[in-house]
Amino acid sequence: MKIAISATGQNKESLLDRRFGRCDYFLIYDTESGEFKTIGNAGVSSGGGAGIAAASQVIEENVSVIITGKLGPNSFELIEKAGIKAYSCDAFPVFRAIEMFQNNGLTEINAEGSAHHGMK
Repeated sequence: MKIAISATGQNKESLLDRRFGRCDYFLIYDTESGEFKTIGNAGVSSGGGAGIAAASQVIEENVSVIITGKLGPNSFELIEKAGIKAYSCDAFPVFRAIEMFQNNGLTEINAEGSAHHGMK
């Protein structure tokens, strides 16, 4: 299974970024291999539609789970339609957020958060 985590940096010690559409990076963790892949967030520099760009990007990575702070209306809708589960986490290091998920310590995101309309 692949897990996408919104992050402030490029490694597993980086803090989780509670912003999904405007995070700097996504760390993609493969639970089978234990490997991390880092991708820059295409939505971070968007004037608008950051959530759509970010959601499309992680959907293309074939992830099963997203760990972030919250999802705006557009990203929530796309992720829900793609059948991806999303979980909320505070700004812990990425490796800790994954441990919390694996130990059923995160809350599933079942509703959209507010939109930010291009604000960072």
